[in-house]
Amino acid sequence: MPFPGSQTLGSGFRRRTPPGPTILKLVRRLQLRGPQLDPREMAPGPPALLLLSLLSLPSLPPGATGCPAACRCYSATVECGALRLRVVPPGIPPGTQTLFLQDNSIARLEPGILAPLAALRRLYLHNNSLRALEPGAFGAQSRLLELALTGNRLRGLRVGAFSGLAQLRILYLAGNQLVQLLDFTFLHLPRLQELHLQENSIELLEDQALAGLSSLALLDLSRNQLGTISREALQPLASLQVLRLTENPWRCDCALHWLGAWIKEGGQRLLSHRDKVMCAEPPRLAFRSLLDVSGGSLICIPPSVHVEPLEMTANLGEDLRVACQASGYPQPLVTWRKVAQPREGHPPAQAQPEGWARGPGGHGASDTGSGMLFLTNITLAHAGKYECEASNAGGAARVPFQLLVNLSRQQQLQLAPPPPPEPLHEAGSMAFRALGLATQTTVVAAIVLLAFTALLLATLICRRRRRRKKAPGPPGEGALFVNDYSDGPCTFAQLEELRDERGHEMFVIDRSKPLFAEGPAESAEGAAPGLAQGLPLQPPAAYEIHC
Repeated sequence: MPFPGSQTLGSGFRRRTPPGPTILKLVRRLQLRGPQLDPREMAPGPPALLLLSLLSLPSLPPGATGCPAACRCYSATVECGALRLRVVPPGIPPGTQTLFLQDNSIARLEPGILAPLAALRRLYLHNNSLRALEPGAFGAQSRLLELALTGNRLRGLRVGAFSGLAQLRILYLAGNQLVQLLDFTFLHLPRLQELHLQENSIELLEDQALAGLSSLALLDLSRNQLGTISREALQPLASLQVLRLTENPWRCDCALHWLGAWIKEGGQRLLSHRDKVMCAEPPRLAFRSLLDVSGGSLICIPPSVHVEPLEMTANLGEDLRVACQASGYPQPLVTWRKVAQPREGHPPAQAQPEGWARGPGGHGASDTGSGMLFLTNITLAHAGKYECEASNAGGAARVPFQLLVNLSRQQQLQLAPPPPPEPLHEAGSMAFRALGLATQTTVVAAIVLLAFTALLLATLICRRRRRRKKAPGPPGEGALFVNDYSDGPCTFAQLEELRDERGHEMFVIDRSKPLFAEGPAESAEGAAPGLAQGLPLQPPAAYEIHC
């Protein structure tokens, strides 16, 4: 709906008219020609009054202090449109309330570039090249009332992209390349009244995508690619007054039964007489209004799933592709999941195979009709049970699939953990009897060896303790002193080595023994006669020994 003092800029975008080129020409002509004005230009009416009001406003020429180069500044308004800018120009006065940056080539809002402009009320960035909005890009614009992003190249909106815009009333997102709206995209816009999303390629509107828009009065979703919409998606819109859903390829099945009933019960007041929900499929209902289709014709066919084969064996390091064929109406959404084995004390969980892309909603990779499971560089972690699920508005169906991983003998030896040491068991126990004969023999031998070692250690310890208990004797107890020369000298042949009971060594003189051993004489007698005659034998010598 047009508002006073606004003009249409295409795709439903309206803004208050800034000082345009015509008014600028009038100002220049006033400066050149003086007070002699054309009577038609000074005719009474709004143009003349606007001109007089502009003359009273302070204006800055391009490049003046406080105004970016090539831009024009009028009081709290800065006009930088159609200047082929690639970034937001620096030097914008902090007190600016209206900023025109339309028809440029700005591809990105640098972090913090808008932070000094806390007083902004209206920001026009339509017809640029913006591809994404970083979370918190407008965090400093808490007073912003109107934001125009029409005609950019936005492909998606992140959660938090509009955080900080608590006062925003109008948001233009028409003419972009949006494909889906995720949950809680507009959660930080509690006072938003108009949301323009027409002329995008939106196929999916999640159930909580519009959560938080309790003040929204106008929602324009026309000229998109919506095939269905859920009741939950529109429930947060308690203040909705205008809803535009035309020119979408609506799929008239059981999922839209609620929409037809809602329009008939009172939702028609939100739609204009030209806003009709026209069916695009099934073919038998094409080009018919949803209101003209009976509830019995809005049918769904539950999905059926087929996986062939149901079990496969793959070698380690190979790649694998498994097809899941699904049929039904509307076309089922196919999802592969790996079913994790439940652990004791933990509920069963679902895991995703490695190298598997995640879908937009955080689930496994999805496809319609024929879902393919892709596994690359298979490891032991890929082995297990998988599940192919197909779902549509008519229900859901699942088929299990088992994957086995085959290892070669060498790979088994490399991956097998070392065997744990066998515990020692008592002979006669049930666990000991369960062992093999060789293991039992080894265990018994080890036990006997340990027992013998313990007994030997105990014997040595007892002997040492006995020795320590005996008191030490007087000095010189271990030596034998002999100082008796009454019997004359003695030789080594008369000495006899003895040990007492304590182990002390001593030598005792035995006078009954001859002074010289008989060995040398006997050997001389048995020698050769020549040797005995030629070499006379030396007489035996006596040595005196003092003991």
